[in-house]
Amino acid sequence: MSKYQLIATSAMGLEALVAKEVKALGYECTVDNGRINFEGDELAIVRSNLWLRTADRIKLKVGEFKATTFDELFEKTKALPWEQFLPENAEFPVSGKSVKSKLFSVSDCQAIVKKAIVERLRNKYKKTGWFEENGPLFKIEVSLLKDTALISIDCSGAGLHKRGYRAGQGEAPIKETLAAALIMLTNWTPERPFVDPFCGSGTIPIEAALMGQNIAPGFNREFVSEAWEWISEQTWEEGRNEAEDLANYDQPLDITGSDLDHRMVKIASENAFEAGLGDLITFKQMQVRDFHTTKEYGVIVGNPPYGERLGEKEAVENMYREMGRALAPYETWSVYILTSNENFEACYGKPATKKRKLFNGFIKTDYYQYWGKRPPRNNRE
Repeated sequence: MSKYQLIATSAMGLEALVAKEVKALGYECTVDNGRINFEGDELAIVRSNLWLRTADRIKLKVGEFKATTFDELFEKTKALPWEQFLPENAEFPVSGKSVKSKLFSVSDCQAIVKKAIVERLRNKYKKTGWFEENGPLFKIEVSLLKDTALISIDCSGAGLHKRGYRAGQGEAPIKETLAAALIMLTNWTPERPFVDPFCGSGTIPIEAALMGQNIAPGFNREFVSEAWEWISEQTWEEGRNEAEDLANYDQPLDITGSDLDHRMVKIASENAFEAGLGDLITFKQMQVRDFHTTKEYGVIVGNPPYGERLGEKEAVENMYREMGRALAPYETWSVYILTSNENFEACYGKPATKKRKLFNGFIKTDYYQYWGKRPPRNNRE
């Protein structure tokens, strides 16, 4: 198999988690802002698409070079080995972006890159007319940052957060990739109880169940690179067989999601069944102030309302106070709450053990972490 320069893109603040996942797959990597760079073969493209829970998408780097003029961009793009990737009938739209670069017109950069690729393919395929572009899709991106052009091909298609199980959703659903990140940043293990008291459409509990049974998040979806001739069907089959073999469907789980809105509880249940996890997660209608349990050493992960809308802040902060009172008796439980509300700790009633800055979409948030007492050593073992 050939070796390729690959990029796993990441939301701001999640690069370290994505890098950890890439290393767990067996690939060495380096980290830039929003990019985790690694080298791998065709199977690496398959495995990273199937397994990376916190990455946004997988890209193949075709080339990277300095470009301060349109001529330079054209010639250096044309010099890249496009025939290694694009067949004669490839559909290859070009998107672009430019930040702090002399070539600031994105539309012009896109057109020049497209023209350069056409010229290269005409020479290689001995073609004089137009390319029909009725074959497999290769989404090409030219990204200019400080006069350095990075040209890549998207290997994922739809973003990796689209696992394929979301039959319905609420007004502001959390991305599956961020939900997975929130769980990874906790001390939860599959043997411990897990609760999301603000479950909405069920994303956090579903991601916990996928992680708890080691189910590859991309197992039940398709990827644009499945149509590429140079990644064989056998390679995709090998990747999916590996995922099936590594899944631990016998792992018992104690996962609960609750929400104030009975309609969201119904949607969450439907999404869990769509994911094949309906029997593993309990969903119920409940307010967080009514939380009670006799279990110990559990983990609570929540993405409650932030109170961003006019008139909502007072009600939301009152709910935070109720949550603090309801959870205070459970000293062995660890609590992790994501919110943009800067008054959270004061409302909750105590300072967090640790805080981590994250972005929920374009909203700056803090991930408040309250660590409970550790289980006795024999329990941990």
